[in-house]
Amino acid sequence: QVQLVESGGGSVQAGGSLRLSCAASGRTFSSYTIAWFRQAPGKEREFVAVISRSGEYTYYADSVKGRFTISRDNAKNTVYLQMNSLKPEDTAVYYCAGDPIFRGHYPLNAMAYDYWGQGTQVTVSS
Repeated sequence: QVQLVESGGGSVQAGGSLRLSCAASGRTFSSYTIAWFRQAPGKEREFVAVISRSGEYTYYADSVKGRFTISRDNAKNTVYLQMNSLKPEDTAVYYCAGDPIFRGHYPLNAMAYDYWGQGTQVTVSS
């Protein structure tokens, strides 16, 4: 099993940047696909980005493509989400999630992920 803890959230003006971190416990972190999701008030949780076990493969939601970058450092048991050119519509609680199952694809649905962090708030003001 793995435990995930997010950090790095905060308040920023539109156009600014933040870097979120997802730190994991456990020796099997490198065997987990990791994704970021977000949930705004009154809205469903939505996919943001996913990264493969090795870090070679990444995929982004259209709404963040070109602005956000997901990366991982398996030696540090950490996944990052670099967020640039932030917009007010990026305001949400951001969660990282882990999937230990080796699949033929990288899930974009929250239901596929068994392990979740507690979330970190990102607020972007106009």
